[in-house]
Amino acid sequence: MSMTKEHAEQYKNDPAVLCCRATKGTVIGPAELEDPAIFPDMIDSGLISIGPGTLTVGEVLGATLIRDVDGLTALTGELLEGVKAKAASPVQAVPAPSAAQSAPVQSGGVMRIVAQQITGLDMTIPMGVYAGAPAAECPGEKEWDEELGSLEKREFAVKEVKLGGKTLFENGVLTIREDIVRDALKVSSLVKKLEIDIITPDKRHVRTETVMDVIPVATKIEGDIGSGVTHILDDMVFMLTGVDEDGVQVHEFGSCEGMLDEKVIFGRPGCPDQNDIIVRVHAVLQRLTGMERRGPYAAHKACDFIIQEIRDVLKTKSATEASKTEILKSVRRHGRARVVLVKEIMGQGAMHDNVMLPSEPAGVPGGRQNVDLGNVPIVMDVNEVRDGGIHALCCIGPATKEVTRHYFREPILEALAADEEVDLVGVVFIGSPQVNDEKTFVAKRLGALVGTMNVDGAIVTTEGFGNNHIDFALNIEEIGKRGISVVGVSFCAYQGQLVVGNKYMDAMIEINKDKAGFESEKLAENSITPDDAKRAILMLKTKISGIAVAPSDRKWNQEVIDQNQKTANAIV
Repeated sequence: MSMTKEHAEQYKNDPAVLCCRATKGTVIGPAELEDPAIFPDMIDSGLISIGPGTLTVGEVLGATLIRDVDGLTALTGELLEGVKAKAASPVQAVPAPSAAQSAPVQSGGVMRIVAQQITGLDMTIPMGVYAGAPAAECPGEKEWDEELGSLEKREFAVKEVKLGGKTLFENGVLTIREDIVRDALKVSSLVKKLEIDIITPDKRHVRTETVMDVIPVATKIEGDIGSGVTHILDDMVFMLTGVDEDGVQVHEFGSCEGMLDEKVIFGRPGCPDQNDIIVRVHAVLQRLTGMERRGPYAAHKACDFIIQEIRDVLKTKSATEASKTEILKSVRRHGRARVVLVKEIMGQGAMHDNVMLPSEPAGVPGGRQNVDLGNVPIVMDVNEVRDGGIHALCCIGPATKEVTRHYFREPILEALAADEEVDLVGVVFIGSPQVNDEKTFVAKRLGALVGTMNVDGAIVTTEGFGNNHIDFALNIEEIGKRGISVVGVSFCAYQGQLVVGNKYMDAMIEINKDKAGFESEKLAENSITPDDAKRAILMLKTKISGIAVAPSDRKWNQEVIDQNQKTANAIV
């Protein structure tokens, strides 16, 4: 595969290999040279051999062959005349330095890095640049914060949950009406059976069907999603599980039925925490509807009916009863690098769907489903997301699944919102369509949208792997080709290795936690964590600052990830 002029400039310091047979007198141009990006695989397969005397692309361009040469031959001085003088050795990108090699990031002054492997190299970099806070582009612009609004979250501690004659919340005890499932069944004829039980932290070694969702209990007191006041029950969550009438698990690529304490990674952003009480709602769906949108959607609506009765009680609680109150401000940080978070969500029809901006936090009614909206990008305010603006209906493999609670406390969003070195302008949700033409269409809409935001950088995340990696690559490309620094975040490892790519996918964050690199069928094991967020944000700041990011290894290498994490922990 020959190179273009742009590729030749990009790979000017890489070995020069002919892509096809060329005759004596041929003047070497990019079209005569093989793409160095595929050299590792060609070397492994024995197709090419690159010796110590091989010239670089930059040296051979414009030179003339002095004899006929077969394709896939590494070019040396004996084959050419008019070879350019060898350029000075470039500074090689290296893996992220250890904490001991990294100077602390401070504001002001300079940071000096001396590369021990290169004699005489002495780099002086302004500290503000390395810290990811570039100077304002507009002359005279100063850093200042502008508060655009706020969200007040009041948390109410739950000490006990039980079933009883009436739904109540008094003195930390939540009582759920035990015959509520009878009314919830009326929500949809597709739900043939509902069961509800309470699982305390010391009773988790129990059998469970696959987990469809984990849902926080929250309700609006004032304002719409993202503003005003929200009441939240703390120390408890709902868990929705499901099968159809034939006992088929409601899932697609992998399921997590089994012993609950072995199939859920407690403490992950989307999972129950270690001390949470779990209210489990189990749905049995009409035969063969588990793989259709309407089946899982019906189960979620029935579960939300139960939660809504609790929300109605929670609305009556006084602010004085809250165990904790948090004010989340929506802030525009002028003079800082402007960034956007792009969340690619499932939208391939079947059971892949999400509800956006429901009437109640993390609810179902009143929201819009991204599949019905054509999967086009939808912008949300940071506080809209943190206030339960997404209800996850997706039933992909459990390890990479981003459940409703995950969006309620999304790690990258939380870290960006708290980072005073960047200006988080918003969160864009974009679906992953099934048809390739639609994938291209929505990706182009994303690029056009982000291009109007005047951002310096973007972090693009995706759940799952495989088909949606096509969208993932397209989304990154459409943003990157507009001159915006992009970092991608995904599960790849061994099982989910990327089979698509482009030149803008040069800064990727791996979120795998499974030792073998597989979909482990444990809920949220391979989902985004605060540690992943640290690496992603540091990578983005590095790109925005114009500092080269070292290329990844050809295969998944956990040592690289661990080393980057040490660096991120030392700096962030």
